[in-house]
Amino acid sequence: MSSRRQLSNPVVVSFSGLDGSGKTTQIAALRQASAHLGLHSELITFWDDVVVGSRWREGFVHKVFGSERGVGAPGRPVERRDKNVRVGYLTLMRHLLYLADACYLRIVLYGARRSGVQVIIMDRYIYDELANLPLENPFSRAYARLLAKIAPRPELALLLDTEPEVARARKPEYSLNFMRESRRSYFRLAGLLGDLTIIPPLAQEDTERVVLTSFLRTLGRRQEGSNLAGAAPAA
Repeated sequence: MSSRRQLSNPVVVSFSGLDGSGKTTQIAALRQASAHLGLHSELITFWDDVVVGSRWREGFVHKVFGSERGVGAPGRPVERRDKNVRVGYLTLMRHLLYLADACYLRIVLYGARRSGVQVIIMDRYIYDELANLPLENPFSRAYARLLAKIAPRPELALLLDTEPEVARARKPEYSLNFMRESRRSYFRLAGLLGDLTIIPPLAQEDTERVVLTSFLRTLGRRQEGSNLAGAAPAA
C-alpha cells in the first residue's frame, strides 16, 4: 500500500512515563494499529536493547543497595532501590552512563532503520533517563540538552502522564514520594526540551485514540514531506 512505499525511512515513536503509566498496553495497541495499516513495526526495549552494561548495572544495585528483583504487580509489591537512590557518586555515575547510552542509542537505531521496518517503537527512551537527573541543577539541565542532541530525535515522542497513586497501584515498586518527584521531573524535562508530546491521564481507550491520532498525524507529515521532496521543480 502507499503508506508502506512512502516509509522507506522508518518512523520512530518513543513511549516514556512513570512505571505503571500504561506504556506496555499502548505500545501493543499501536503495533496492532500499524499492522492494520500494512506497516511492519519493530519494538526496541530501552533497558534490554540500548542500556550499556545493563546486567552489570542491575547486579550493582542488587548487591550494593539490596534492590529486590522482579517487577511489582497488584498484590505483589517489590522494594526497588536503583534510580530512586539519590547519593552523590551515583548521580555522577548516571551522568556518565547516560552519555554512553545516548551514543549507543544512535548505533541501535541506525541498525533498526536499515532492517526494512516502517515503524520503530521504543519502550522508554533516553528521555526516561534524563528525567532521573537532578534537573533543578543548571549543569544537569545543560547536560540533558546535550544528551538529547546526541540521541536521535524520534518523530513522535510520547509522554504518558498518570497520577502517581494510580501508577503505583498498577506497579508497586517505588514510594509515592519518589513517583511524585519523578512526575515533576518529566514535566520539567518536557518544558526544557520541547520534544515530548504529553498525553494527560485518560481512560485506556481514550489514550489509545489520542496515541493513534498523534501517530497518524506524524505519518501524514512524513508522507507530505516525501511528496514535496519527490516533486519535480517546475520548468
